[in-house]
Amino acid sequence: MRILIVNTSENTGGAAVAANRLMVALNNNGEKAKMLVRDKQTENISVIAMPQGWHQQWNFLWERWCIFWRMHFSRKHLFEVDIANAGWDITKTPEFQEADVIHLHWVNQGMLSLKGIRKILRSGKPVVWTMHDLWPATAICHYARGCQYYKTRCGHCQLLPGGGSKNDLSVQIWNRKASMLRAGNIFFVTCSKWLEGEARQSALLKGQQVTTIPNAIDTRVFRPMDKKEARRKMGLPEQGNIILFVSQRVTDERKGISYLIEAVKHLVADDPSLQENTSIAILGGHAEEVAHQLCLPVHALGYVNDEQTIVSVYNAADVFVTPSLEDNLPNTIMESLACGVPCVGFAVGGIPEMIDHKKNGYVAACRQSDDLAKGLRWVLLEADKESLHQQALHKVSLNYSQSRVALRYVEVYHQVIAQKQFML
Repeated sequence: MRILIVNTSENTGGAAVAANRLMVALNNNGEKAKMLVRDKQTENISVIAMPQGWHQQWNFLWERWCIFWRMHFSRKHLFEVDIANAGWDITKTPEFQEADVIHLHWVNQGMLSLKGIRKILRSGKPVVWTMHDLWPATAICHYARGCQYYKTRCGHCQLLPGGGSKNDLSVQIWNRKASMLRAGNIFFVTCSKWLEGEARQSALLKGQQVTTIPNAIDTRVFRPMDKKEARRKMGLPEQGNIILFVSQRVTDERKGISYLIEAVKHLVADDPSLQENTSIAILGGHAEEVAHQLCLPVHALGYVNDEQTIVSVYNAADVFVTPSLEDNLPNTIMESLACGVPCVGFAVGGIPEMIDHKKNGYVAACRQSDDLAKGLRWVLLEADKESLHQQALHKVSLNYSQSRVALRYVEVYHQVIAQKQFML
């Protein structure tokens, strides 16, 4: 079977990493998968880039300009919404024409327009769309932030100036998406049961098929290694506890760094001796902007894109903390667990599906920094470390292995192909 995976980037961002790993998993399982991207970053011959040039930048810039104008020239939420008014026509590519299934992933910021997706649907090709956030089920936002309008019809968007109106930009894009979906059926896949539940409540996706398949991870790459060796490689202290925090942009409010800062204050207040033997490693950009607010020593590792280095970072840690306020099925938790490192996070999104409370980590009450601190303390000072390690590895083997995820997707591909043939 020939599958064409479509994503904006080859490697940048969680969706890109997940899509790339799925391509590898499918090919390892005997299928013929390729990836079509706007931004190619490696020499992988299975990844095809759209033609480079002015058109590539134009799609991105034109969409941002239109949003900027509708935001009354405010940058506040400029990159939190997408309207997909510009993008490539991928139906003309040889890869599209030879594919048996078109598998969309994160296709925003100038990769595909709504018009382009409508053309894909009208081509007659079976289409699967993996949702890495809520955008396919809403008008313009990727995370609802408590808004309920998408369950009936978007409007009065909180991300627009003045809270929007009954005929604002979100209404216009909602209508365009509804029209697009009338062009043909899409089989939607979510990475977490939480997101599946949210998607099923969307009025936009009423009547569409939705199921859950988690992301895959290559356990030959993400695996346990000697902790001291990992710390030496990363220039981290060989002795003492290390708490790891990872975010592409550390200052992203959604990733909850402010709650980690408060949790560390609680942790140190309860046990001041931790200041002598515990530090925090931060993997991601802009760490220097928050380091001074954490009352434990901080090791700013910067933004890293090399997998082997990332594996060493996880293995250097005693616990991985993810205080995200909204998240689907974070690759970071999966990566940490695959390295045998327990995780602590809030009970939001798909996180409780990954962290089994007091088995492979600790699930803290949402936005409760004192409970986050309690979880960190439990992992570092109270829990059976070997049991946590083994439970972490077992969780990944049981749920996120390449072969298991690939087989589940192959079942979906066969199902959509059969449905398409039946309709013909």
